[in-house]
Amino acid sequence: MSLADELLADLEEMAEGGDHLEDAEMNDIEDVEEAGMVVESKVPSVRKIAKLRDSDELADVMVKIDKYQKNPQTGPFEGMMEANPEYQLIVQANNLSAEIDNEVNIVHKFVRDNYSKKFPELDSLVPTAFEYLKTVKELGNDLSKAKNNETLQEFLTNAVIMVVSVSASNTAGSELTADELNTIFEACDMAFDLNDYKSKILSYVESRMSFISPNLSIIVGASTAAKLMGAAGGVSNLSKMPACNILVLGAQKKTLSGFSSVATMPHTGYIFYSELVQGTPPDLRKKAAKLVSSKSALAARVDSFHESIDGDHGMRLKEEIERKLAKLQEPPPPKPPKPLPAPIDGQRKRRGGKRVRKMKEKLGMTEFRKAANRMSFGEIEDDAYQEDLGFSLGQIGKSGSGKVRGPQVDNKTQVKISKSLQRQLQKQQMHGGKSTVRGRETSGTASSVAFTPLQGLEIINPSAAEQKVAEANAKYFSATTGFQRVKTEQKY
Repeated sequence: MSLADELLADLEEMAEGGDHLEDAEMNDIEDVEEAGMVVESKVPSVRKIAKLRDSDELADVMVKIDKYQKNPQTGPFEGMMEANPEYQLIVQANNLSAEIDNEVNIVHKFVRDNYSKKFPELDSLVPTAFEYLKTVKELGNDLSKAKNNETLQEFLTNAVIMVVSVSASNTAGSELTADELNTIFEACDMAFDLNDYKSKILSYVESRMSFISPNLSIIVGASTAAKLMGAAGGVSNLSKMPACNILVLGAQKKTLSGFSSVATMPHTGYIFYSELVQGTPPDLRKKAAKLVSSKSALAARVDSFHESIDGDHGMRLKEEIERKLAKLQEPPPPKPPKPLPAPIDGQRKRRGGKRVRKMKEKLGMTEFRKAANRMSFGEIEDDAYQEDLGFSLGQIGKSGSGKVRGPQVDNKTQVKISKSLQRQLQKQQMHGGKSTVRGRETSGTASSVAFTPLQGLEIINPSAAEQKVAEANAKYFSATTGFQRVKTEQKY
């Protein structure tokens, strides 16, 4: 099945359910707030239900607008603004612009109910009011005009035109009479005239907003300021409204005479579609609308008391808005480089300071204790208490200095002795200077007189053997000796 066949099948299903759609649309009409929106479609002329275009009030307002446009007031309003006749005209014109919107909806409902006899599917294909009325005025009884029509391309997209042309070739509608067609065309012309009146009213109000509300016009623009003032009923009423109510002025209702299927966003009124808000990114427009509405409330209060006629206060408020919006659009600051996590190591030893060194010196082991812990190699230690306790004095008192704690000698700073001087000192220790055996105190039994079995008494040297050992040690194992040449006998 081709795309055109599928489209035709869908349109046939829509045509079969047309009666149900009509019932649903009539139920939606009952939800409209204005009582004038309940329209009787079976009337001979649209003038019976839409009387605003031919009313004396609209004609009088348009005459006064033409008069003030030809002779505009150059200076600001003097005295109380509400008593000025031109200000009263502006407020009345704003109220008429809202009534014109309701009147256009009534006319559109009338045309839709009458033209559904010829082309019932057109209402679902073109839901917007003025696009629908222009399409009806262009097609009329001849639905074949939908193909390759340049007039329709001015206000409809190519996709909508294609769907309209396909639906028109397969519609189940019947031919309209000349009177019915003239009634429909008259209603379309009435809607177009009302739209022209509204455009003239808005253009006039926008031209006078610089004198009525200069500060508000600088912030939101003349057109948006005129719409806000018209919806509020004047500058005084607008100045008494809180910012949250100004934000929703002009928000679309969910029920627009039961024919619109366009989804509306909440809290989006005239301010949301102002130039200042629409110039921000889409994700910041709600914040921008709230900011603009709060500053617009302040500007309206300034205008209601005729302060800052040159718009200086409004300029400062606008600069503040732009500065805050620019701050919101700034990119976030760059993130600093994240340092690497600390390595998982064991507990480290901390270096000690002056206090720790003093504590170590106070609690550390003394030289006396170190000497008591030392043991001489090859000697039997005597018990310090003459008991079998195993406690000895170690090296205490064995250094020969006679001091308990000998001075600590640093090898790096010790005076170095030459080898010749060391040999002389060794000879002195071996051959003279001491009268006791081994140079230490003895029990008094050692003597140079010895008893022999042959001669009786004999004088001997008791230290001769020790001197011989000392000389041998000095020759081979002394720190001051050198290499020795050993002669060996060769045997043949």
